[in-house]
Amino acid sequence: MIMKLSLNDLRAVTGELKVFYSSFSDFFRNRTRSVLKQAFQYLQGQIMVNERGNMTNIEKVVPDCNHQSLQHFISNSQWDEEGVISEIQRQVSELIGNPVHGSLHLDESGFLKSGDSSVGVKRQYCGRFGKVENCQVGVFLGYALWSRRTLIDKRLYLPEDWANDPVRRERCGVPDNITFKTKAELGLEMLLAARERGVPFAWIGMDCFYGQQSWFLDRLDSESLLYIADVPSDTRVWLERPEVEVPVRKGKQGRHPTRKQVVEGEPVEVRKLVEELPEDAWNHIFLRDSERKEIWCDMACLRIYQVRNGLPGPESWLILRKEENGEKKYQFSNASPNTKMNRLAEMSCSRYWIERALEDAKGEVSMAEYEVRGWLGWHHHMTMVLLAMLFLLTLQVKWKDKAPMLTIQDVREILEVILPRRRITEKEILEIVKRKHKARESARKSHHKRKSKPN
Repeated sequence: MIMKLSLNDLRAVTGELKVFYSSFSDFFRNRTRSVLKQAFQYLQGQIMVNERGNMTNIEKVVPDCNHQSLQHFISNSQWDEEGVISEIQRQVSELIGNPVHGSLHLDESGFLKSGDSSVGVKRQYCGRFGKVENCQVGVFLGYALWSRRTLIDKRLYLPEDWANDPVRRERCGVPDNITFKTKAELGLEMLLAARERGVPFAWIGMDCFYGQQSWFLDRLDSESLLYIADVPSDTRVWLERPEVEVPVRKGKQGRHPTRKQVVEGEPVEVRKLVEELPEDAWNHIFLRDSERKEIWCDMACLRIYQVRNGLPGPESWLILRKEENGEKKYQFSNASPNTKMNRLAEMSCSRYWIERALEDAKGEVSMAEYEVRGWLGWHHHMTMVLLAMLFLLTLQVKWKDKAPMLTIQDVREILEVILPRRRITEKEILEIVKRKHKARESARKSHHKRKSKPN
């Protein structure tokens, strides 16, 4: 494919960023205050800094900004965060929204933190590293249309001990109306809000963490929301609906049984079905394109009954996949019984794109590089991450006919070069180094103070 992107296209980028930003400007000002300038500078910094995208480095590259004003904008200023999220979802819907092939996806990400002062931080499972770490955890909602993807909403997971600790809540500015919610409850909240805002989508994808929570799948089903959910390999199912009945009381003593039980037959683990299915049950199915080749797998789709409290639950699809690398995947879906295998395959592989969206956020717009400890700061930073991602996607879609193979990474590299950069003077760099020195000294004293406290 011949790339037709021209110098004139690149030179127009600065103006396009200003036009894009202007559609969000009302959310960064009110009748008495405005942080329009700081919000625009922070947005520029996220897409220009090709290293740790913290406020110190943003200050070095973005014209006419300083660390203190950026810190105030993120940590303390009052602007309409929910308005920004709503407008992001509206623009994503307009840009790549598709009610037949578009999909919403839930996933979470951990952010390593030292100490115990950052809001929601504790030793908990961090999916990013696959083990328990001292971290914060965010739950994110993504949107995908084939390879086009972006994040459109976020929630900070506040562990129960944090939610019930008034001292830590006050110190980190956790609002009074925030109560403990599980990650799945936070995910459901975002899904229903996106539907309420009119985001067009055909199905919802999720990993094993959400897929193994029966109440969550049942709630989606009751809301008439189509899902495809990864499930663990030891998940049990029935291939045929077993007979259930209330057993007869044995003997003359004791209460009469009232709960139904399965008369005969045990559910089988899904990993055993992979070994037991005949060859003709498998189909070689195309999943998606990668940058280097087409991705195919062997897939089998069975109608099964999920297990609910030891009894047969809803009838659904079990999708079994054998990957080219030997990996096996297992998924449930409440798609209708007459759904074609190609459609199930399209749904089955779509969760890959939320993983890529999180990689984009961390690698291209400094999602994990934030210098805040409080509730407001975390939510403001993540909102700006979503905003920066949307601009990258906007340019990728705008240039798709001229550069069909253009990636989000390519777009970000173009912006890094094209957007005007600050020229740092000797005096300014000296002040930056002095401030960093002061911060290190303060952190050192704080550390020694903690260590010297009696147990």
